[in-house]
Parts: sequence; structure tokens; C-alpha cells
Amino acid sequence: MIETQVIPFSELSLSDLYIDAIYEGGNQANAGDDPIHRLVGGGNQGGFRYKGSIRSGLQLCVLYSELSDPDWPDSLNTESGLFIYFGDNKHPGHEIHDTKKKGNTILRQSFDNLHLGNRDKVSPFFVFTKGPKGRDVVFRGLAVPGAKGISQTEDLVAVWKTRSAYRFANYRAIFTILDVPHIRRRWLEDIWQGNPFTSNAPRQWMNWIRSGEYTPLIAPRSREYRTRAEQVPSSRLQKSILNCIIQFFKKHPDREFAFERCAAEIVRLMDRNVTDYDLTRPWRDGGRDALGKYRIGMDETGISVQFALEAKCKALSSSSNVRETSRLLSRLRYRQFGIFVTTSYVSEQAYKEIIEDGHPVVILAGRDIANILIRAGFNTVEMTENWLHTNFKLSARENR
Repeated sequence: MIETQVIPFSELSLSDLYIDAIYEGGNQANAGDDPIHRLVGGGNQGGFRYKGSIRSGLQLCVLYSELSDPDWPDSLNTESGLFIYFGDNKHPGHEIHDTKKKGNTILRQSFDNLHLGNRDKVSPFFVFTKGPKGRDVVFRGLAVPGAKGISQTEDLVAVWKTRSAYRFANYRAIFTILDVPHIRRRWLEDIWQGNPFTSNAPRQWMNWIRSGEYTPLIAPRSREYRTRAEQVPSSRLQKSILNCIIQFFKKHPDREFAFERCAAEIVRLMDRNVTDYDLTRPWRDGGRDALGKYRIGMDETGISVQFALEAKCKALSSSSNVRETSRLLSRLRYRQFGIFVTTSYVSEQAYKEIIEDGHPVVILAGRDIANILIRAGFNTVEMTENWLHTNFKLSARENR
């Protein structure tokens, strides 16, 4: 078991900030139990917490997330250092910037300054997520708006949602977690006094202010294959959505072919560069040659790369084994890659062989399927069922 540094509540007002350390909350059962305010200031509630003035300039801003909202799925990719954070206009009836905490206004101002080259006017962003118990929080890093390779039209985007037949917009923002494992208390004190540009400031942050260069905190996986626990649903919502899919195709009269169509659509939802697929060619072993096209490049000069798809709809307790993954590998042709989609998980032996032998295969297990649907907006069982019945119910022609 990995041991994580835990900072007691009584020491918060003197503590430095350490990546992935747990900062304990209080035990008085009131708002004063919140640890973030004691650590960096900015208030004790909400996703956006800040010191300073939105009109005249922020000293700092905290982005807090429980990483569990299915409607607005904030996410932290520790392998790339990218943090996706949704704004605070989460209910109909308001203009996108008309929010109580003015979080979307903060996002707009910060990204405007980024795009205009006024990085010295962008406050430091401190990212925290929910801890293991009570009001505990985990410090996830020092963030700056934008990311290397992400254009101005993609780093801050208005996303439309519908709730109870009412449409409204919210922001989806991309931040980079900088490679700053430790933040000294002295820098926080400098920030509170109105001068973040001191010798106590992290070098990587100052470098971004001066040059705009991103140095993300990249943490490659120590083990390239995923365990069963890492492939199956970890939340009740993920499990409910996945069981909905399994039960739908369990009763389907053409289960295998229908689920292959579903798997291909899930892949398309995962990556918009998947442009087409063909599931019509039968093989002598009873399977089908599911082929897709992946578009690379600009519209005028792009090319399409072909991929092969293998899809297995099975119970969560039933793994996909070497025999099943080998069938996909045997069908890969020169300059093709493969995508293996399963509602369960890939066995350790099969997963290891794919990784260790360097096969160009993407594995989408049960948890991945649920997350793709949630992020695409199908974040309830009812919405998932409607998506399934709309897209994969047999037509009269197919039923003959």
C-alpha cells in the first residue's frame, strides 16, 4: 500500500504545499472544518475560491473539484499534466457569466490575458480535489491556463447543456499542472502581500510568466498494463451505465453484430477523428471484420489510417482472455492499429502480451466505456437506455 503524506488540521496554517499530500479537515461539523481556507485563503466553499478583486486583479485562485459530477466531469490526467475544469454556470436561467462566485468571469479574464500575452496579469491557480474522508482535500498542483499544442479556440470553450427542456452554456477550460512538486509557504505569504514575483516563486511558474513555456508535471504509469480493478467501474454511476449496456445486448436477437456497432460508436464518441467504419464482412470463424478509418491531418492534406475493431459484450466478472485478443492481433495488417472493446476487462496475461510485444492496440474496458458515455452527456441510466434504443434496436429489415 502506498503511503501518502498527511498534514493534520492543526498544522495547516504553517504548512507548505506538496503534490498529492492529504490536508485534513476539521471535526466540528461546520464550514470552519474546510482546510483550503487555512492553507491558501479564498473562502471555505465552492469550486472557485479566490483572494483579491475580480475587477482590479486576483492575488490567487483555488480550483476545487470532487471529480464526481457526471454532468460536468472535471478530470486530471496525471500522465499528461492536463486538468480539465468546468465553470460554475450549472443551472438554466442565467447568462454564462452571471454566476454567484463569478467563476466563469475569472476563466474568461484569465484566458483573455493568456491570449493577449498578458501572463503577468494571470493569478496563480491552486488545484485541490476531494480527499479520502470528511472535509479532507488533496493538493494536485499549481496550474496555469492553456496547454502546449492547444489552440486559442480550444482551451476555453462554451459547452451547451439541456436541463428540463432549458438550454444553457458553461465553460470547459484546459489548464496545465506545472512541474512544481513543492510550494513554499513563503511564496503564499508573498502572494497575500500582493507581490507573487519574488525569489520564492517557483521557477517553472516564473518561466511561464516570462516566456509562455509550459513545463507540465508528467507522471508516466509505473506499470503499463492495467489491473482488473483499474478496468472495471469504480463508481455506482459507472456500474449502472455499464450494466444497462450489458443487459440491453444480452436480450438483443443479434447481440454480437449489434454490440460491434455500439462499440464503433463508443470509439467515435471517444475520438472525433474516427470518421467511418464498416462492420459488414463475415469471417469463417463466425466473427466479423470490423474496420474503421481514423483521420490524421488537416482537411486539405489529411490522410485516413485504417484500424480493426474487436468487441466483446460480457458480464463484469468474465475477463477477455488471450484467445480473444489474439484474434484481433491476427487480423491486423500492415499500417493498421487495433481497438479492443470489452464491457468487462482484459486478463493480466493478455494485457501484458499486448504491451510487452509492442502491439498497436487500444484497450477500452468497462470503466472506459462508462466514462466515454458520461463525458459525451449520456450520464444517467435513462439517457443511456434511450441512446441504445435509438441507435441499436433492430429495424424491420434487420429482423428478417
